[in-house]
Amino acid sequence: MGSTGSTRGQAPTSDSLTERSRRVLALLVREYIDRGEPVSSLWLADHASLGVSSATLRNIMARLEEEGYVYQPHTSAGRVPTDLGYRLYVDLLLQGRRPSRTGREVEARLRQASSVDGVMASVSHEVSRVSHHLGFVLAPPDEGISLKHIEFVSLDASRVLVVLVTGTGQVWHKVVTPAETLSPSDLSQSANYLNREFSGRTLAEIRAAIVASMQEDRVLYDRLVSRALTLASSTLDEVTPEPKLYVHGASSLLEDASPVEGRIPIDTLRSVLGMIEEKHRLIELLTEYVEGPGLTIVIGAEHTSPDLRSFSLVASTATEGGHTTTVGIIGPRRMRYPRAIAAVESASQAVGRLLTNPDHSN
Repeated sequence: MGSTGSTRGQAPTSDSLTERSRRVLALLVREYIDRGEPVSSLWLADHASLGVSSATLRNIMARLEEEGYVYQPHTSAGRVPTDLGYRLYVDLLLQGRRPSRTGREVEARLRQASSVDGVMASVSHEVSRVSHHLGFVLAPPDEGISLKHIEFVSLDASRVLVVLVTGTGQVWHKVVTPAETLSPSDLSQSANYLNREFSGRTLAEIRAAIVASMQEDRVLYDRLVSRALTLASSTLDEVTPEPKLYVHGASSLLEDASPVEGRIPIDTLRSVLGMIEEKHRLIELLTEYVEGPGLTIVIGAEHTSPDLRSFSLVASTATEGGHTTTVGIIGPRRMRYPRAIAAVESASQAVGRLLTNPDHSN
């Protein structure tokens, strides 16, 4: 996945199709996206200006079905694209597309936001509004994340569970093995000390303070402080803030079912909405998909999560000034891909410029 638009599951047998077959498939997919009804060879012969007979079109569509690009919902119906058909359509679309607009209009609207958080929330709203699907922004983690609370829980004679809660509500768990056996009282006193000294300070500040404190002479004779700092140090070394996710338009997923493909099962919708609500599951998935700057498109069965296989994802990633931000859309496989691609690319370009040249306060 990258700037060329090469993404998961590219059609493996597309080279066996003639140029005319590719054109027929592209027209079929585009018409199905527009109308949401199976497309027949008779309709294509009457409306597509291909210059071939209905019989020839029937043969082409039969070949496309054999190759797995389309299927027939029932005997008397026309054809509907499969995930492989959508994939080839998108790949053909990317090969011949013009560069997207620069997103200057989007940027002008985003500059009305009063903070970086406001910009990101506005971007997710903007791409959702334009596409009529769920819009999201995956932004760099907040390096200023602070400590709200830390707790140590004895699991057995040698292991301690560390629970760290940040000011944004993120929770980290880690099991550590202290060099000495610590009683519940020792652990409670250590946690109380750390919460008293460091609550409200950023994790970066706490790391620096711990390093400095552990070099002080008093740590050598103050066992409480020494234990507390050692426990905290072993945890903070592995705590990394996760990227921030902004989402808008989740309710649109409820409206994104095609009458031909059937309503999306309620269990699937429930799982996807739960993933969005929890955010960290979706963050993990998006981080897995995005391999670098450029366009990422994942269609149906190409998703690693079964919960998302009724949907397509279109995203654009930009890296500006050391900041990597992904703007994307999640919607039905029967989405208007040209509009979705243009929306995420223009918004991604606008965000990149805003991050490197902001004119608002952070």
